[in-house]
Amino acid sequence: MDTLDDFDHRTVTIDGTTKTVHVTGTGPAVIVMAEMPGISPQVARFARWVRDAGFTAYLPSLFGRDGAVPDADEGYAVARRACVSKEFRAFANQGSSPVTRWLMALARQAHDECGGPGVGAIGMCFTGNFALTMMLEPAVLAPVLAQPSLPLDDPAGLEIAPDELRAVRERLDREDLTVLAYRFQGDLICTAQRFAAYTDALGDRFVGRELPDDVNEDVPPFFAKHVDYPHSVVTVHLVDREGHPTVTARDEILNFFRERLT
Repeated sequence: MDTLDDFDHRTVTIDGTTKTVHVTGTGPAVIVMAEMPGISPQVARFARWVRDAGFTAYLPSLFGRDGAVPDADEGYAVARRACVSKEFRAFANQGSSPVTRWLMALARQAHDECGGPGVGAIGMCFTGNFALTMMLEPAVLAPVLAQPSLPLDDPAGLEIAPDELRAVRERLDREDLTVLAYRFQGDLICTAQRFAAYTDALGDRFVGRELPDDVNEDVPPFFAKHVDYPHSVVTVHLVDREGHPTVTARDEILNFFRERLT
C-alpha cells in the first residue's frame, strides 16, 4: 500500500462531476492517468519521477482504490466495472470515452494553476488513448500513450471518434506537434496492429516505440493472474536498472515533457 502522503489530495468538481486528484510538485503540469486496476504504487512512483523532473504531477482517481495493491479478484472486479461504466467506452465503434471531457477540463485548470507553455498528459493501458483525445484541448502540448489498450475487442481500433481523430491530426500538423507511444513487442492487448493504425491515421506525427520483452517479473497479483505478458512499460513491468529499455523509455518521456513544457 502506498499512502500517497507526499501528495496534496484535492477534491475537484468540473461540470458537476467530482473526483479526487492527487497533486505533487512544482512547475508545468502533467496529467498522469493510471492503468488498471488503479493508482498502484508503481503508478505513483512514475508520478513522483514526473515531479522530480521539475513538473507538477496531477494524478486523477478514475477507478480502483488509490495507493492499493489489490488481489487478483478485486482488480478484475475494478476492470469489469469500468468496462460497463458510462464514463468509459471499452469496446469498438463507441468513440471516445466521455471521461476525456473531464480530463481536458482538468488540463485547462492545471494550466491556469501552474502556468508554462502548456500541459503534458500520459495515459496507460485502459487510459492509454485518452492522452490523444486530450489533444482537442489547446493547453495539452505533450501527449504520451503508454500501451494504449482500448478498444478491447478490436486489436487495430483506436478508441476515438473519427471527427475527433481528424481534428487531432490537423492540430498536430498545424502546430508541428508529435505523439509519443510505447508498447512491448509481445503485448497481447496493445498490439502491433494498433500501432500500425495510429501510423496510418497520424503519419509521422505518431512516434511509436516497440520494446523487447525483457520485463520485471515480480508483479502484483492482478498482473500475475490477468496480465501475464509484457504490458506496463513505465510501471509494473519496468526494470529499474540503468540502461534498460524501459528506463530509457521513461527518460525519453520525461525529456519529451521538458522539451514541450519548459
